[in-house]
Amino acid sequence: MTSLDMTIAPELPGDFDAIENLNARAFGPGRFAKTAYRLRDGVPSAEGLCFVARVGTLLVASIRLSGLDIAGVPGLLLGPLTVEPAFKSKGIGQVLLRTSLDAALAQGHRLVILVGDEPYYAKVGFKRVPDGRLILPGPVNPARLLYSELVAGAFEGVSGAVKSGT
Repeated sequence: MTSLDMTIAPELPGDFDAIENLNARAFGPGRFAKTAYRLRDGVPSAEGLCFVARVGTLLVASIRLSGLDIAGVPGLLLGPLTVEPAFKSKGIGQVLLRTSLDAALAQGHRLVILVGDEPYYAKVGFKRVPDGRLILPGPVNPARLLYSELVAGAFEGVSGAVKSGT
């Protein structure tokens, strides 16, 4: 965990511009072409599952989840998880991940997918989706397509197309 004097709080409507600016700095304009972004485009973030981290009054990190149809099963897409570059490697992202996933479980969600680095996300239980099991509406490096069962067995038998929003 981090030794920073940090607060984690639900994302508020007034945080929108700061989060968008953070995402622009972290991911640049190329983020709009990514398959994960296209799945989120036009889909509202899941209420009560998006959080920010602040050091003092400075918003330094954000996490969002949005609803998906994962091969006919309701689920969530995690992302983006964004940390201000000057605050990376301080544990902030892991705290946000745990906070958001705990909130998702408390709301009754069972399954989360994301596109990201397996070594980083494996720390909170994400595993690689077996090749060819899920089909996304655009290119994705199969080594970066990950899932987490918030409830044991939630991914059993899930196979097919992933679509925006539920």
